[in-house]
Amino acid sequence: MEVLKLATAGSVDDGKSTLIGRLLYDTKSMTDDKLEAIERTSKQKGYDYLDFSLATDGLVAEREQGITIDVAHIYFSTPSKSYIIADTPGHVEYTRNMVTGASTSQASIILIDARKGVIEQTHRHFFINNLLRIKDVIVAINKMDLVDFSEERYNNIKADFEELMKKREYQDQTITFIPVSALKGDNVVNRSEHMSWYKGQTLLEHLEELDQKDIYNTGTPRFPVQYVIRPKTDDFHDFRGFAGKVYGGELSVGDEVIVLPSMTRSTIKDIYFYDKKYQTAPRRSSVTITLEDEVNVSRGDMLVKVGDLPTVNKQLTATISWMDGTSFIPGGKYVLQHGVNKVLAKVDAIEHKINPDYSGIEENVSALQMNDIAKVRFRLNKPIFYDKFKNHRTNGSFILIDSRTNNTAGVGFIE
Repeated sequence: MEVLKLATAGSVDDGKSTLIGRLLYDTKSMTDDKLEAIERTSKQKGYDYLDFSLATDGLVAEREQGITIDVAHIYFSTPSKSYIIADTPGHVEYTRNMVTGASTSQASIILIDARKGVIEQTHRHFFINNLLRIKDVIVAINKMDLVDFSEERYNNIKADFEELMKKREYQDQTITFIPVSALKGDNVVNRSEHMSWYKGQTLLEHLEELDQKDIYNTGTPRFPVQYVIRPKTDDFHDFRGFAGKVYGGELSVGDEVIVLPSMTRSTIKDIYFYDKKYQTAPRRSSVTITLEDEVNVSRGDMLVKVGDLPTVNKQLTATISWMDGTSFIPGGKYVLQHGVNKVLAKVDAIEHKINPDYSGIEENVSALQMNDIAKVRFRLNKPIFYDKFKNHRTNGSFILIDSRTNNTAGVGFIE
């Protein structure tokens, strides 16, 4: 079954957790014990409605304060598709969590409170979706029941958001506006009877019709080798295959390839998925590839098509999102993990800090603190083979690891 990964973003009390709970409830994806717990807790709080936010806010502090703090992943299915939703917090101090939740998502839902409209946090949420090149963004204008389901209010918020869209760098996005009431269920799964003026799809209808080929960022084929398979059994005594996942494009039997970093040439002989052979490995498929020649290929190497080489360099410039409590300073040293490869990286310079509310940049920055986003230059102890993030979402990104604590300290998007 097709799987769609979604990220949600919204300011405090915009109703993200309630929206997700409503999706689970109306698609009958909520377990009986969870539903009973929500009904019981809602009654204890004196509510005359079901508090669906309890379906996702799992931390005690989240339930007590009515906010989302950590990223929660929620799973549900319809007859045609499976969904993984990253419920991310909306506070400024949890920017790193928003980046984490959106980093593996193919689509995103940005919630806007119909009473408040487009606010500073909306700018931040849209900036992160733009930075991470999320192709399909749904702007859910929530709490329409609190503005009397006003078409005029909806149109005003839509116009304000369209002004924000003019500031984005990544233009290849589909932006869809849907007026909803997560609490009442209007236009979430079922069509609203209160907004006859809205002729578009419900939220779930839109998600159901999203086509994978439209939401995955395309690029050139890259095949990082994760494992070398040598069974050494009687049936496969001389078998030597290279297992991994195809990113960006397709690889087919007969394609001439180059092995990086050795620059050795060969031709794809066979493509296997378990015990079956295929002529072509589509992007995002996990396969085992064999080559016509006995060439040296190891974990961390990469197969690319002849004439389609990535950049191979010991220096790079990237936009990073800093996630650690310790300061990020020029001269600092980290382990940079790019795919399955790990290299030592030294911070050459912080070029400037980027304000994620589209208010510009800050130059002459001496250090970065948690949740800061900046453009940074690095020097590496050995080359990696990378693409620009705007051309290849997978091969253009990396994480930074603090070698003392082994914490993931930051994420980077190569320019």
